[in-house]
Amino acid sequence: MYLFIFSILLVLFMYMNQKRIYENQEKKIEKLEQKLMDTESEKLGLQNRNIDLNYFTLQGNDNAMSYFENDGFEADQIETLVTDQIYSQNTLEGNHPLVPYDGMAGTMKINKVRFLNHKWLIADFTDGTYWGEMLVQYDLNEKEELVLNTLVFVNVIIEIAKQFFRLIIFIKCTIN
Repeated sequence: MYLFIFSILLVLFMYMNQKRIYENQEKKIEKLEQKLMDTESEKLGLQNRNIDLNYFTLQGNDNAMSYFENDGFEADQIETLVTDQIYSQNTLEGNHPLVPYDGMAGTMKINKVRFLNHKWLIADFTDGTYWGEMLVQYDLNEKEELVLNTLVFVNVIIEIAKQFFRLIIFIKCTIN
């Protein structure tokens, strides 16, 4: 009789223990499924943002890529050609020919290039202390030679210094 009661208690204990383990596992599965759903939605959001950001690149813009493909070039070939030419001019003595400023603390060199489309790119330049960005137009002429032209340049530090000195001159003139 005692053996029967003991075995019933043991079976009851095992049932309750297994039930608790099962419920804990179900809760963990639900949490992991929710985490998976959140991660998937975050991934989808990041993919959409990446598509939006890549539109203003040569590789991400179908119209820009087809512009060169119609002439028999691949977009990555053009990117390589343009970047190699721009970076190779960094090795020349003096300032980079595309940079519209003379370096004040050294020679101006181009650090980074980002393609916007089939005609323009943005380039970052610095002399180690002073820096700026510029918009560069690139194209292949009839002889399939690369032509680079600086269109717009912005050097925030130099512009701020110019404004500061203009303000000082204005104050001196108004005082006198």
